[in-house]
Amino acid sequence: MSVLTRDEAQTRAKLLDVHHYGIELDLTGGDETFDSLTVIRFTARADADTFVELKPAELRSVTLDGRPLDPETLDENRLPLEGLTAGEHELRVDASMRYSRTGEGMHRFTDPTDGETYLYTQLFMEDVQRVFAAFDQPDLKSVFELTVTAPEGWTVLANGVTEHLGDGRWKAAPTPLISTYLVAVAAGPWHSVRTEHAGLPFGLHCRRSLAPYLDADADEILEVTRACFDRYHEKFDEPYPFDSYDQAFVPEFNAGAMENPGLVTFRDEFVYRSAVTDTERQTRAMVIAHEMAHMWFGDLVTLRWWDDIWLNESFAEYMGYQTLTEATRFTDTWVDFGVARKSWGYDADQRPSTHPVAPDPDAVPDTASAMLNFDGISYAKGASALRQLVAWLGEKDFLAGINTHFARHKFANATLADFIDNLASATERDVHAWADAWLRTTGVDTLTPEITEADGQWHLTVGHRGSRPHRVAVGAYDTVPGEGDRLTLRERFEIDVPQGEPTHRPGRRPDLVLLNDGDLTYAKVRFDTKSFQTVRAALGGLPDPLTRAVVWNALRDAVRDGELPATDYIETARAHLPHETDLAVVQGVLTFATVHVADRYLTPEQRPAALAALTGLCRDLIRRTEDGSHPGLRLTAVRHLIAVAVHPDTISAWFSEGTVPGGPELDPELRWRILGRLSVLGAVDDAVIEAELVQDPSATGQEGAARCRAALPDPEAKRAAWDAMFADDGLSNYLFTATAQGFWQPEQADLLHEYVERYWPDAVAVAERRGPAIAEAAGRFAFPASAVTPETLALGETCLRDAGPIPALRRKLTDQLDDLARALRVRQG
Repeated sequence: MSVLTRDEAQTRAKLLDVHHYGIELDLTGGDETFDSLTVIRFTARADADTFVELKPAELRSVTLDGRPLDPETLDENRLPLEGLTAGEHELRVDASMRYSRTGEGMHRFTDPTDGETYLYTQLFMEDVQRVFAAFDQPDLKSVFELTVTAPEGWTVLANGVTEHLGDGRWKAAPTPLISTYLVAVAAGPWHSVRTEHAGLPFGLHCRRSLAPYLDADADEILEVTRACFDRYHEKFDEPYPFDSYDQAFVPEFNAGAMENPGLVTFRDEFVYRSAVTDTERQTRAMVIAHEMAHMWFGDLVTLRWWDDIWLNESFAEYMGYQTLTEATRFTDTWVDFGVARKSWGYDADQRPSTHPVAPDPDAVPDTASAMLNFDGISYAKGASALRQLVAWLGEKDFLAGINTHFARHKFANATLADFIDNLASATERDVHAWADAWLRTTGVDTLTPEITEADGQWHLTVGHRGSRPHRVAVGAYDTVPGEGDRLTLRERFEIDVPQGEPTHRPGRRPDLVLLNDGDLTYAKVRFDTKSFQTVRAALGGLPDPLTRAVVWNALRDAVRDGELPATDYIETARAHLPHETDLAVVQGVLTFATVHVADRYLTPEQRPAALAALTGLCRDLIRRTEDGSHPGLRLTAVRHLIAVAVHPDTISAWFSEGTVPGGPELDPELRWRILGRLSVLGAVDDAVIEAELVQDPSATGQEGAARCRAALPDPEAKRAAWDAMFADDGLSNYLFTATAQGFWQPEQADLLHEYVERYWPDAVAVAERRGPAIAEAAGRFAFPASAVTPETLALGETCLRDAGPIPALRRKLTDQLDDLARALRVRQG
């Protein structure tokens, strides 16, 4: 399919003013296609040729101002509109469109629990063309008016309030001016929870089979929604710009959520069927806050071209965490950001595919290149940069600039230059210079303390590798006398980096000097020798969880950079994590220790000792929580003990008895988790998996069974899983991902050896056939990450050089191969 270039978009935006879309969708025509009738009213500012986009199964007819156009002129996804005259026009397009099974366009899902069918749209970037004809670019905003015909008994949701007209016909209220990619429809026999807030209808929606679980959490979800809504109205001068606020939890959703105005769609894993930790509830709340921030930044004011997509996501990411901290019971959100999100940005920023937070417009010449920038830089690094900006600028001036931005560009489009100009209007500081240093550069700065003592003072010089200015807090900590494993804060002070001169403080030097205490900047930090010794002895004795998160991140970076042996990280975790109380820290450290250190950075000979240490660590956490005082910590420890189990006996007994001694009882999530590990270890067969599927035939159960079958150490099971992913194209996006997650296992290197070579041509082919969503899954989950060998690296480099993978797969492979090369370097010491 042709991709839209930035130059084409600019030309078309100068030519057209799009007034109104009338869209009629008929969803009653079967399982494969639906009917789409679109009437677009627009003005051409001059005589010219242009085009409209759509990707139909069948293009039945097209008329322009009542004059028939030849459907055969459709070239891939472009229908030419030749000989337009200046003035008003009406384009009418009648087409049949295909349902999607990959989460792109109009996704169709049948719930295996009860046989009910659900549809929803995901129209980001170019996927609106899979649903209706459109002048598809973000700066051709228009009013959208939808009518939908659906099976009897269904409810239809849209950007505006919907009205049931009878006979399955639903009409949505016209939208304000919005971009094409923000139009949304969700149809099916939804279970709904409705209320009102601030004079607006609020709704929660999910599949009927998830109704009891949504009902159980509805009060919490709505409480977070109301609190964030009210807090944003305290921050922003512009009122919420749409007529309702629905949140639909939809199946097989590729992203975490999508900010459709008035109808936010979430992956329905956020409707929890099984026990979760409070950190997971906090994550759901953060996504709610993130998507609501987009109602203003992204929907009310929208980017002009995709080079500024980072600004949407960075702003919502920052606002999501900050507003959740201010307005809800989740007051430690920045700990989770530091542990779970920031490392995503650090990792992405050290790969060959890194890019500035705000890329040069020439670096995003078309929509295909724009899709590649949805990464840790656009989200985590961008949010970190904004957090540093707020620390430097002050929140009052920051919000004043934001409100100017909204007032100047509401229901329109804006650029980074507009954003910076509006911030600059609220302060005397040089925001343009800050933007050049922070937003137009790549890479991660590194800050290293150098400490001397003289004349009753200690002196701090910060070594700075990088180019950005930083405003950082420095934490000075001392060991508590007689308690060598506990630290107390002597003082915390702020400095600017680069320094004009060393910083002088009274007294002897502290036992630990921590740069970026409070985590307000985006940089790697190192330790001087004495501070590192203190960290190894007393990390768990630091009084604040955010401080501990900064230290754990520093150790993580040191492992990845080859400056700290991976075995030392495991030893540090074994020593300090059993005493940790913060769930986000425990989860983040255990995940890195297992997925990266044990499974990739350590050799096969070193791995058993690491798994034994992690097993002991998890057992300590389980013993510590026997009194029921910390169920979330206990659940986290149980999950990770399952993941690192080398022998099946303990977890097999849990599975048979339906409970962990002392709790928790095994819910479906834990049962599938245990069964997955038993499958890897060869302790169960397909009959056991099938029996569990009978007990849990849900969509999650289907995914669990696919994951388990792919994990079996059996040649036929591996062949079947491989063919399902790469040969028959029948798997949905979620079932493809589940199968891929089960397939590659470090314990099965000999069995999987032949597939390492097969992966490259098969991944290229399936990505070409099935498109970006499956390409993403093939590159992320089906990649042979456990095959950490020079041969794997050489095969991958040959694929990139010679095989011509589509852009989405090429980006994933580039990143995976860089991670693989890093793992080889870490192994070599």
